[in-house]
Amino acid sequence: AQRIETPMAQEATRVAIVPGAGRGIGRAIALQLAQADYSLALVSRTIEELAETRRLTGLPANRALIILVDLTDPAAPANLFEAALEHFGRVDVLVNNAGWAPPRTPLVKARADDLDQMIGVNLRAPIMLAQLAASHMARRSDGVIVNIASQAARSQTAGEAVYSATKAGLVAFTRACFAEFRAIGVRTSVIIPGLTDTALIPANKRLDRTAMLQPDDIASAVMNVIEAPAGVCPVAIALEPSRDPMIRR
Repeated sequence: AQRIETPMAQEATRVAIVPGAGRGIGRAIALQLAQADYSLALVSRTIEELAETRRLTGLPANRALIILVDLTDPAAPANLFEAALEHFGRVDVLVNNAGWAPPRTPLVKARADDLDQMIGVNLRAPIMLAQLAASHMARRSDGVIVNIASQAARSQTAGEAVYSATKAGLVAFTRACFAEFRAIGVRTSVIIPGLTDTALIPANKRLDRTAMLQPDDIASAVMNVIEAPAGVCPVAIALEPSRDPMIRR
């Protein structure tokens, strides 16, 4: 992990790590966390996008640490977590938002590199980060881990077999962690959004983008989990748009 040098944070209060914070849902989550007075570890592969997210938060540089990582690297979760702890001294919230998928591809034609990247980013990295976060949070018997899945976890769409498997795995992982981490005071939840209007959804004349969920909708659900009373935590929140985004012809 490459930490973009900033002055050290002084007496950080609440700190959140947000992988995938450079755009879309991750940026919306970061902005709402900043509004709630969290200091942030902003994580992605692209410094330009993270720098823009940091600017939009309005936080001073020492409260919005940029960490550049490639989550396909098995060492990345430990490296980024260490960088956040070194800078802030604590982590209160982890939002596992980073995700990746190639264009829909029949499984028999899928590239091995693409399969490895989906499994690495969508499943292995969140598992490793949750392990690190829970171990750290258990020392204070307090903390929140929120995983961002997808409706693909519950759908059977041709061309998305492995992506769906990674998101279904993340939901199952969260449910197990929910049961396990309660004993150490760590709350765990998974958000399962339907179609959301981000750059990951390609242009499609059959979709009404105005009917999709917006990144702020997912961010608000994350904040509802984080700000819930200590004794309350929904294990899973499914979000669907109020109107069907599919244009019927």
